[in-house]
Amino acid sequence: MQKIILYTIVIVFSFLTKAVAQELETIEKSTEWMARGTKPESYEMGLSKKSTSNEQEVFTIRSIDKKIDGFGTLMKSSKPDLYLGKTIKMTGYVKSEKVKSWAGLWMRIDYYNDKVLSFDNMQNRAIEGTNDWTKYEVVLFVPQDATDFSYGVLLDGTGQIWFKDIQLEIVEDSVSETGIIKGRNSKSISFEDKAKAIANSIEMITTEEKNALKKEVEAIDVQVSEGKITAEKAQELKTNIAQERANNIETKVAIEEAKLAQLVQDKVDGKIADSDDKPKRGGTKIVLGSNKDDSIGENRTEINLGSMKIYTGEKDKVERKSKRTTSQFVFAFGLNNVITEGENLEDSDYRVWGSHFYEWGITYNSRIFKNNNLLHAKYGLSLMYNNLRPTDNRYFVKNGDQTDLVTSTVKLDESRFRNVYLTAPLHLEFDFTPKKLSKDGTKTYFRTHESVRLGIGGYGGVRIKTKQILKYEADDIKVKEKQKGDFNVSDFTYGLSAYLGYGQTSLYVKYDLNPMFKNNNIDQNNVSLGLRFDFN
Repeated sequence: MQKIILYTIVIVFSFLTKAVAQELETIEKSTEWMARGTKPESYEMGLSKKSTSNEQEVFTIRSIDKKIDGFGTLMKSSKPDLYLGKTIKMTGYVKSEKVKSWAGLWMRIDYYNDKVLSFDNMQNRAIEGTNDWTKYEVVLFVPQDATDFSYGVLLDGTGQIWFKDIQLEIVEDSVSETGIIKGRNSKSISFEDKAKAIANSIEMITTEEKNALKKEVEAIDVQVSEGKITAEKAQELKTNIAQERANNIETKVAIEEAKLAQLVQDKVDGKIADSDDKPKRGGTKIVLGSNKDDSIGENRTEINLGSMKIYTGEKDKVERKSKRTTSQFVFAFGLNNVITEGENLEDSDYRVWGSHFYEWGITYNSRIFKNNNLLHAKYGLSLMYNNLRPTDNRYFVKNGDQTDLVTSTVKLDESRFRNVYLTAPLHLEFDFTPKKLSKDGTKTYFRTHESVRLGIGGYGGVRIKTKQILKYEADDIKVKEKQKGDFNVSDFTYGLSAYLGYGQTSLYVKYDLNPMFKNNNIDQNNVSLGLRFDFN
């Protein structure tokens, strides 16, 4: 009785799934190379050189558009029955010319169209630029749940590649997988997920056969309109192909229904775990700054102290870091000084190595174009601390509307002048981080702060505080004196800034367009040079 109830639930579930199933791209099973990809129309793909007694067939993929946001691939697809539970190695020779983005061999093992069990496209060791014939390989483990197996060679962006001698072989399980999704790490698929996948497969079988029938009927109608066959003959042909397609649906659906029945039996026999079994937590990883190993695992938590973010699993991290607008914690420090009208830094009144600036704040980074990662608008709020240490035992004295730098009558152990500003920086950022594909190769992600970056812009803000700190000895007593006031310092600041670097670290320069003091006879403009860290 339990088996009958469970079987009924699954059948109802499969029909409900059909009603809401999204249209999925079908991969035709073929022993011939097929042209596919996200932008197949942007490439010429096919046989480049026919085989001779001494040469093998050479295939090519060549871009025909000047700019391509996607990839083209020549691929094959089949059932993985011969490889279940085994490790397979794909090898091939590839030659490249002016590959601007990347290219590589790829192989993917699926459970229907529902789940990618193992996958590798060589993106982490991609073919770039111009190279002579080189042998490459991809190694994957094929889990027992696998239902579909696809492989090929792809070109992302512009350029041209040639490939030949693509071979598959079963190797020892001791051979390491190259995949970014490793088959040996594949988790068992739940009963509900398997039932849903089979239901989707039944839906797709019906849709494919109906679409094929529609095209064949349209072709027959064309023959009638052109006078090539009679209406009676056309009706006979339509009846035959309709019966053929109906038989195909019946045969293929029967196979899937048998799988569904077996799935129910396995569930009744306790061979499949319940879907509400809670996954084991994978622990917590604490990271300071950038993390070279970007993957954290499905059930692990990453606490990134540099960016002050907590990621709950790899999916959460990928999605948040790939948003069009991301946030960063910014920290910068370095040398600080002033440029005095008519003087150079060598004649500065302030110690070059003793005067420093600090800055920290929060910025937002917005990709300007939806499908291009080069231009970004970077904006936020920062606290800037500009410290100056005068030379020759001097300090600042407010004298009416003027602020003078005078010599102290006592020996100063320290003389430091600090201005603190709340500013709003704004930069146009050029980020050369390349786009990335999702692990199943079907989705494009745009990441930031992983390559060369250049920011050009400026800032504006208000002065929050001015303080002078003096340290000296009087009568063998150490004195630390803090003087607070405006010292005639400009209430507002604005200037130009730029940074150039790689990843999260940059060389950073700032220059105040406004003079430091409001009414002094000689203008002095603050300038800073240092390092900047954008923790993404």
